[in-house]
Amino acid sequence: RDASRSCKVMAFSPDGSLFAWCNGQQVTVVRLPSGEVVHEMKEHPRVVGLLFSPLSTYMATWEVIVGKGNPYPNLHLWDMKTGQKAKSFVHKRQTDWEPQWTDDEVLCAHAVNEIHLFENGDFSHIARKLDVQKVAGYKLSPGPPPHKIAVYVPGQKGGPSFVRVFKFPDFATPLANKSFFKADKADIRWNKKGTGLLVLCATEVDQTGKSYYGEQNLHYIGVDGVSSIVQLSKNGPIYSTDWNPDSTEFCVVYGFMPAKATIFNLKCEPVFDFGTGPRNLCSYNPQGNNILSAYMSLIYWGRLEVWDRRKLQKIALVQAPDTTYFSWSPDGVHFVTATTSPRLRVGNGHKMWHYTGHQLDEKMLGMNEELWEAAWQTYQPGVFPDPQLSYQPVRAAAQQQDAKPAVYRPPGARALGHTSATKLHEEELPQNERMEKGDENLSKAALKNKKKREAKKAKQQQQQAPMEQRDALAVATHILGAPPPSVTSTVVSADSEKKIKGLKKKLRQIEQLKEQQKSGKQLESNQLEKIKGEAALLKELEQLELGS
Repeated sequence: RDASRSCKVMAFSPDGSLFAWCNGQQVTVVRLPSGEVVHEMKEHPRVVGLLFSPLSTYMATWEVIVGKGNPYPNLHLWDMKTGQKAKSFVHKRQTDWEPQWTDDEVLCAHAVNEIHLFENGDFSHIARKLDVQKVAGYKLSPGPPPHKIAVYVPGQKGGPSFVRVFKFPDFATPLANKSFFKADKADIRWNKKGTGLLVLCATEVDQTGKSYYGEQNLHYIGVDGVSSIVQLSKNGPIYSTDWNPDSTEFCVVYGFMPAKATIFNLKCEPVFDFGTGPRNLCSYNPQGNNILSAYMSLIYWGRLEVWDRRKLQKIALVQAPDTTYFSWSPDGVHFVTATTSPRLRVGNGHKMWHYTGHQLDEKMLGMNEELWEAAWQTYQPGVFPDPQLSYQPVRAAAQQQDAKPAVYRPPGARALGHTSATKLHEEELPQNERMEKGDENLSKAALKNKKKREAKKAKQQQQQAPMEQRDALAVATHILGAPPPSVTSTVVSADSEKKIKGLKKKLRQIEQLKEQQKSGKQLESNQLEKIKGEAALLKELEQLELGS
């Protein structure tokens, strides 16, 4: 315990063997679990940034430059074996001060006006330079060689912004290139294997005036050059994205409240929809690389849902009011929630939980104390086995947690009790629950209106069936070049009619895409896949018409 009240920063090394902090007087590095002091850097008492390299060979420190004279080196790389400085830089901004390493520490990158790359721990000279003008952000890829680097360049004078992916050391030709107009800033997020990345683009102002937060779009870029936009089914901000550690899928929380959460595959196709709710974060546990036992948590306004990723079933619902911080334990079984300053300056403290919803520990601070940060000791991947999930305490934990919080209700609504009449928004159920419950989730009025709409639609379909059948046959004849069969006035069933309408719509979309392609427009990968499926759609349409 450091009793100083001036501690502003702390960090574990990636393998958990070292722990460092600065208390306003010096930077101290200790070895764990013994607590033996390894290094003390007394000449740098104003350090506010700490970062270890992936193999714990180096530690980077950053401090604020004081004074108005010539800037002096304020970013230092320390050799953890000797405790001596390996390299020093001048870096004025705190926002992107962190140097970046590849997982094997073969490359270390530092951005100035261009990106400087140092190789094999040799900081005496710059091994390579990536000279891309106006670089506003970059990310080295994790995973094994060959190493890649993604750079973001904002648009100039009305031109498009772009993200380019290069392979080291060949910077002449990019592996992938994606341009977009709506991007005042971009956040690059690689998957764990370094095979693809997500780019979260944002504008400062939403031209439509629908959102105070500006406008956001999410793009996927693969190192094989394939790119596509992630089509989100609800308008609004994108609150959170997270890659599954197995690098085969990602989760997105998006849309105006109540927000949606959806898992997408690498083709940017939705895999599972969690429905809507007032959520703002998604997080896979570290064992997400094993699809059989990976599960994720969705945190929102003091409530957390824990899901089994393999079965796509909810394990627990946890109430943790005033939560401002959440983090999985390296073992993938426990997680911590905390209330921290300066987000909230009262009621600070942390709680430790088991994934089944049981609270295991709680530490609350006094009235005049503030909690700034909480962090798990880190471990190398593979130290902890994949957890075997248990569903035994799920129901009891959920009921117990639901009974705790007291919900404010206006006087006029208190007599109604816990009814849907007091809800501000009707929330969608998760995909699996919607399939199970069907109409059970609808109110009496909604169910009555649904039946009316279905009856009206069925009547219209019966009246329009002969005309639609002739139109569909004409489309098939025109495209396939087959002689038109005799058209009868047979009434097509409601199911067949619905399928025919859907196929005709898809065929029209494909024709539009073909015209765009002919005009020279570059299509996304999912649009090209749609064009490839034209023959199958035509065959299905022909079978439906013959069967009717």
